[in-house]
Parts: sequence; structure tokens; C-alpha cells
Amino acid sequence: MSNQKSLCPVAGKCGGCQILNMDYPRQLSFKQAKVIKLLGKFCHVKEIIGMEHPFHYRNKVQAAFGTTRGGQIISGVYQSGSHRIVKVDSCLLEDEKADAIIVTVRKLLKGFKLTAYNEFNRTGFLRHVLVKRAFATGEVMVVLVSATPMFPGKNSFVSALLKAHPEITTVIHNVNDRFTSLVLGERQTVLYGDGYITDILCGLKFRISAQSFYQINPVQTEILYNTAMEYAQLTGNETVVDAYCGVGTIGMVAAKTAGTVVGVESNPQAVKDAIVNAKINDMKNIRFVCADATEFLCEAAENGEHCDVLLMDPPRAGSTPQFIDAAAKLAPDRIVYVSCNPETLARDLNLFIKKGYAVKKIQPVDMFPHTDHTECVVQILKKQ
Repeated sequence: MSNQKSLCPVAGKCGGCQILNMDYPRQLSFKQAKVIKLLGKFCHVKEIIGMEHPFHYRNKVQAAFGTTRGGQIISGVYQSGSHRIVKVDSCLLEDEKADAIIVTVRKLLKGFKLTAYNEFNRTGFLRHVLVKRAFATGEVMVVLVSATPMFPGKNSFVSALLKAHPEITTVIHNVNDRFTSLVLGERQTVLYGDGYITDILCGLKFRISAQSFYQINPVQTEILYNTAMEYAQLTGNETVVDAYCGVGTIGMVAAKTAGTVVGVESNPQAVKDAIVNAKINDMKNIRFVCADATEFLCEAAENGEHCDVLLMDPPRAGSTPQFIDAAAKLAPDRIVYVSCNPETLARDLNLFIKKGYAVKKIQPVDMFPHTDHTECVVQILKKQ
């Protein structure tokens, strides 16, 4: 094992890279062993798919701003389990352009007599900067999150930022005046550009707003989704339900080769984004429903409806017994479960087996190198 801790001077304080001390092949072996230990009893676990270039893969970067006791403005991440800011200028996981933009914003503040927010006495101006970069199109969004709606000299500030980084395609001023750990507030103004960026994933266009959820690592997301499609075995006639569909990414990839797709998501903003994404790609065979996934499935089952394929990508907490019960009543022939937590996945697979399903394939994918997270795609078939 080669010790890579020295690669990052703040790895210990930040806590974002839990296994940076292992070289990359060892990380993959570590994750493979973890997945086999938890899921090997269900079926053979395929070899984990790693990254060719496992650095700077995060297309979304956010930094908190604060001031040292000496009065110096700093930006970076909160120390794990605290609200102390660890100064970070460049991160091994984050997009390098995004990091450079955040450093420029920090340097510009002083010249424009703008201060960083102090969350203890609730004074100051800039709380966070959020940067999103579309890897396929190169479009860049910068969101300046302030504690007050007043932004003195904002036009000059934006001009100075664009001069330093002409690659920026949109700048947004977001106001968050609440005492909260959430980064974004509800009010925002577009200062430059369209207020969104567009990226391409699996040959489809996705519009990304400041609030919208989008996969952090697009390179591995394509591998993840292509594996999911291989496991779904779509021929062009199937009715597909995409549960926990978010902004509709995986459902829209399925819609390219399915009969009809229904995406179900409880977050209203995500559903709005999904509807826009379907329109941009001129997809007529997908629709989206804003509802709790479990309630939607229960109702569909009660109405005697059936689906051929169920796609599910639940949050880290996994699914629920009620959801799995309703899914079994809908009786899809194939279920493709995309999981970001092997522990909750193991629990849920046991429930599917009790409902007359069999686990056929498990493919781990390394979505987040240098962290202890592992994503898996699982094919679950109804026993004949």
C-alpha cells in the first residue's frame, strides 16, 4: 500500500476523502471486498468498474466563506462534524476550473469592500459560492450566495469575474438569510447568462439550474446507466416505472428503448426540471408524476395496473417495506435497483426475495473515488 495522505494537506481535517491513504487499485479491492461481504450471498458480484482518471471528477463544487481571527477571508469546506471552515484552494476530487473560480471570487471580495458572512453574529455578505460545470458542453454556472439581498457593485463584480474566467456562461445571485445549514435560499436573481447550464449525458441534453439535482460524476454515471439499461433488457414495447426519478435522467435514458415510461418523484422542483428535460429532448413517451413513490405504487397496484420493468434509485436510506410490497403487487418481470448504499441494499434484497424475486446480477461502480461510498446496479427477476 502506498501512502497517499501527503497528496492532500487537509485530508485529515476535511474528512471528505476517507480512503485517500490507499492507492487506487487498493481502494477498488477494498470496495469490492465490502460489496462481496454484504451482497455475495445473493449472487456472484462482478468486478467493480473504476475510473481511468480518478481525480477532479466532481462537476459541482461548493465552498463556505468565513473570516479568520486575523481578519483574512477564507473559503473551503466545513471540518467534518463541525462548522469550522477548513481553507481549501484546490481539491483532488473537485473540478479544477471550479476551484480556480472560487479562489478568484475570494480575491475579488476585498477590492469590492465585500465581507464574508459570520454565522455566529449573523453579519457580513457572502456565505457560499456554488459552481457547476457541464463536462460535455463546457458551460459553467456560478452561484453567489449572500446573507442579504443588497449586493453593492454587483455589475462591476460580475464583469471582473468574467474577465478572469471567460468560460463562465451564467452567474446567479442567491439570497439565504435564514439560520440554516442549507446552502441555497429561495430567492435568486440572474446577473448574467440564462440562469442555467446544459449538459449531455448518454446522448441526452439535461438543463441544470442552481437548485436541480444532477449526478456529481458524469463519467461514471454513463457507465452506471448503461449497465442499468443492459439489465432492464428493453425491446421497445415495455411499460417502465422509474421510481425516485429525480430530474428524470435514468427514465429518459430508458425512454429511448422502452414503450412508455412513468417517472415518479416527490420533489416538485425536480419534477419541473424533469418535464423541461423531456421537452428539450422531444420525448413523447415519458411522463412525470409528483408523488411519494410508495403511495404511487400502492395506488397503481390497487387499480390492477402492471409494469414490465421497475427502475429504482432510492436515497441512502434505501427503500421501504411498503414500497417493496407495492412493487411486488405491480409484478414487474424485471427490477433494476441502483443503490448508493450496499448496507440498505442488502436489507431490501432480502425483502424482494421473500416476495418471489431472485437476484441475478450485481455490478459495483466506483462513483466516488477516494471516499468509502460504492454504487451498485442490481438485476432482480421475478421467479417464473
